Amino acid sequence: MKYNEINLPNRSVRYRAFVVSIILIPINIYWNVQMELVRYSGLPTTISLFFNVIFNLLVLSLANIGIKRLFRKTLFKSGELSIIYVMLSIASGIGGHSMMQILPPMLGHPFWFATEENDWKNLFWRYLPEWLTVNDKRALAGYYEGDTLYKIEYFTAWLIPVLSWFSIIFIILLIMLCLNVIIRRQWVENEKLSYPIIQLPTEMTNSRFYFNRWMWIGFILVAIVDILNGLHFLIPNIPQVFSKRYYLNLSSEPFLAMGNLPFALYPFVIGLGFLIPLDLSFSCWFFFWFWKLQLIVGQMVGLSHLPGFPYLHSQAIGGYVGVTLVALYVSRFHLLLVIKQVLAQSNISNSRSQIMSYRKVVILLTVSSIILLALCQKAGMSITVATIFFLLYYLISMGITRMRAELGAPVHDIHYTGPEQMMVWAVGTRRLGTTNLTVLSLFWFLTRTHYSHVMPHQLEGFKISTQVNISQWKTFIAIIVACVVGIFSAFWVLLHIPYQLGALAQIPWPTVNAFGLEPWRRLENWLINPMVTSIPETIFIGVGMLVTFGLMFMRMKFFWFPLYPAAYAVTNSWAIHNIWFCLFIAWVIKIIILQYGGLKAHQKATPFFLGLILGEFTIGSLWTIIGILLGIPTYGFYT
Repeated sequence: MKYNEINLPNRSVRYRAFVVSIILIPINIYWNVQMELVRYSGLPTTISLFFNVIFNLLVLSLANIGIKRLFRKTLFKSGELSIIYVMLSIASGIGGHSMMQILPPMLGHPFWFATEENDWKNLFWRYLPEWLTVNDKRALAGYYEGDTLYKIEYFTAWLIPVLSWFSIIFIILLIMLCLNVIIRRQWVENEKLSYPIIQLPTEMTNSRFYFNRWMWIGFILVAIVDILNGLHFLIPNIPQVFSKRYYLNLSSEPFLAMGNLPFALYPFVIGLGFLIPLDLSFSCWFFFWFWKLQLIVGQMVGLSHLPGFPYLHSQAIGGYVGVTLVALYVSRFHLLLVIKQVLAQSNISNSRSQIMSYRKVVILLTVSSIILLALCQKAGMSITVATIFFLLYYLISMGITRMRAELGAPVHDIHYTGPEQMMVWAVGTRRLGTTNLTVLSLFWFLTRTHYSHVMPHQLEGFKISTQVNISQWKTFIAIIVACVVGIFSAFWVLLHIPYQLGALAQIPWPTVNAFGLEPWRRLENWLINPMVTSIPETIFIGVGMLVTFGLMFMRMKFFWFPLYPAAYAVTNSWAIHNIWFCLFIAWVIKIIILQYGGLKAHQKATPFFLGLILGEFTIGSLWTIIGILLGIPTYGFYT
């Protein structure tokens, strides 16, 4: 049998791929919520490549091979497997740790936890839209103390907020999709960005991948480690292979300023780091030390006493905006062509890969934006504030999308530095007003960390469809379906589980004590202790943008310049702080292989590193499934 014939390239995608995805979406969101809220272990959607989706793809691919060998028929074509992967990734992001998992805990929190001490009732209750929140104490009692969701009074209390938020979230995702359709040809076809994140799932849709011995060597090595570490977790007498994370604490000045220094050994991160182009992986660990150096220098010259210096979060968010602006500048000729087509000033031929005319996309984008702003106005936010908020949000979103397409960082997060924080730094809280601040707090679920941001997964879906020769239009429809099913599934799971267990009784962290509490405590602080314009924070946002522009200029001027603007933005994060050493190891290994073996050796070695990723994801997934089925805590390979 010629196994390379098992998954023949085919442009046709049958509807069964959509049916399977629709069935798997609620199952995967339930699985993710169990891991990330109930058990707080594994945390799949805090990683760029969601391991729950990779596990689904592995099971389906192996089933495909088995059925082919037994019945001489394929269950799924490679394009169908790709569509399933894209739909599950998008839905998992929607129901992920930094998106909708945050939303339901927020909606009733200010009413259930209002006290005379915090005075939330007088501070901002009257500014909370009834159609976006839940103030029914009977319904909230079941949510926090435990009951069953399936009571008419609970459905009644949640129905309007759920439908309202469904509309808002869908429109937000639709605007992302429109932006991706506009930039897709430039970033996918013209610039041909590397998209390292999708290399593993793309390979997994081709059956030849599963008959590569080097892949299985990598798979087995890391599988042994995680099996033994998992057994050690359950039975401490069984020896642990090695700890995944070590810390170096420097107690002497000025090095004390940079805090603890982690040295992590995550095989899957080493695997992902190997897929990153060499100068990009160098940029990642270089800028990690660049951020640390700022802390050390600040301590040495006496600037560390300034609140927030060196304003790392401001620099990082400025870096993300800068990455977007640089990418738009590079794409200026493409965008000019788009504008000409929209204005009917030229007849731009529609290539077979174009999803729809740019005029239709822009119309859809415009209508969606108007509806979104109208809903924000109905909630009480001014049109001006809403426009600025979402303009900044989509600039950051595009920056994350560009960073993943170009860099492929294993993780990306921006903790507590969203558009609303930028606006507060720029103009203070009084100018924004209580109503605007309250409604802005309701969008905390979009801006808290950006781990599981959906926009890059949408664009990566288009990139995958290009590689496996499936219809861009079917991919577009698949993304729409995944968004609809993903939103409703996330709401169901995120209400079912708290009602079943009791959010306060059994899953207070992070459901109540983080996700539910944070936006309202911040709002309370804004109202009680009004902030004025923070000149330093605002200046350093500009500094971050200028550094990004400077790095891009150097790369365009000197081909040998190794530092990437995207790496500057992403490396100032909690997640990169924990994995920088893995990226350094991957960089060293890749240098050695290329230096002594050349490109051919690199190509032969790649399956081994893909096996490291797949092995860790597979065993990690199995441990979480065992834990959920048996109701016991189990080993998490990444926490």
